[in-house]
Amino acid sequence: MSEEPDGLWLFDGVCNFCAGSVQAVLRLDRKGVIRFTPIQSPYGRELALKHGIDPETPESFLFLDHGQALAKTAAIGALLRRLDPPWRWLALIDRLPRGPADAAYDWIARNRYRLMGKKDRCMVPTEGQRARFIQE
Repeated sequence: MSEEPDGLWLFDGVCNFCAGSVQAVLRLDRKGVIRFTPIQSPYGRELALKHGIDPETPESFLFLDHGQALAKTAAIGALLRRLDPPWRWLALIDRLPRGPADAAYDWIARNRYRLMGKKDRCMVPTEGQRARFIQE
């Protein structure tokens, strides 16, 4: 892994909230510019460790954007900028004051399993989605 991929979302594949968010982006990203890797995959685990995220207890997702690994509201904003309007306009989230916005993100991240549940296994992409997922 010598070079950071661009437009890659590292997500918690057993989290229902995270998997639902991935499914939403798969539907909204008609051009297919965003790719995905679950933190539970070998490649996802490697990326998490490289960027200081504990793959056993992830507290944020990462979005790799033009050579930068972004987390929390910065990651959400960068990811949304890749979508077509009107969804792209929601990228304004990263213009909010970073402290309060990231605090809200942290609260959701800490409570995501309690709020939305957790799967026993990582989400499995459909055959049509597999090309957008990097596992190894």
